[in-house]
Amino acid sequence: MARIEINRAGEMAVFLGVVEQGGFSAAARLWRMTPSAVSKLIARLEARLGARLVNRSTRRLQLTPEGCAFYERATRILADIDDAERNAGAGERPVGPVRLNTSASYARHILSPILPDFLDRYPGITLDIVQTDAVIDILAERTDVAVRAGPLKSSSLVARKLGETAMVIVGAPAYIRRFGEPRTIADLENHHRLGFNYARVLEGWPLKTDAEPVVMPTVGRVQVSDGEALRQLALDGIGLARLAAFTARDDIAAGRLVPVLQPLNPGDHEVFHAIHVGQGGPLPARVRALLDFLADRGRVE
Repeated sequence: MARIEINRAGEMAVFLGVVEQGGFSAAARLWRMTPSAVSKLIARLEARLGARLVNRSTRRLQLTPEGCAFYERATRILADIDDAERNAGAGERPVGPVRLNTSASYARHILSPILPDFLDRYPGITLDIVQTDAVIDILAERTDVAVRAGPLKSSSLVARKLGETAMVIVGAPAYIRRFGEPRTIADLENHHRLGFNYARVLEGWPLKTDAEPVVMPTVGRVQVSDGEALRQLALDGIGLARLAAFTARDDIAAGRLVPVLQPLNPGDHEVFHAIHVGQGGPLPARVRALLDFLADRGRVE
């Protein structure tokens, strides 16, 4: 029996059109097809996959869970096809969009100063930068590269180390004049200890003692969702904060922040990685260009 050739990329493109245009008729206009032809194509696709992708109603089209998952994967596949064709025609010059997810602290103190050089070096690349300290699902968020601090969980993600930074407890001079400089763990009971409003590997500040190390919980009246906001609260004299050294280095040098409790600093470091999907396979040139640039110029110390 002759094998029937299936244009899978074409089916994916029509399916994406149905989802993004909000219906069969709009997708039909986009692809210059009839609504019935689009409907039959989606039905054939569902039959081959053995799963319903969309729930049809007279008012609106709704994706099933299987449809949502297929939409995400199809979007990535078609983007990779586009990238491959662009690279083939451009002699492997990196071109196209790269979605980067990173913390506000890394974006402010590491990425922003080097970003002009990256854009000059790769004029064909456009960056979509999303700032959040929250751990995201890279596939679900359609992210190419994510810069993350802290230990990595075992997964199918590939990581490139971007260095590591010491941690330091700091306060604004005005705050210290008002509340006094803490010199012991007991002194911290009388201070606003600013922290994060989301779960972390270590909930509190680790401090060195003559006996067992202790972890001092953060109990400030204000909690925040990212390190850059924490730094700003410390600068504004709201309380003490434990910050990554690279974010506070300039403020300390300028006298805007003062390190405290240094004899109790356990000397721990926070490790940074650039992570992406894949297990050693070929990367799109645009993604590889960003990863190589960050490994060279975007290191944390």
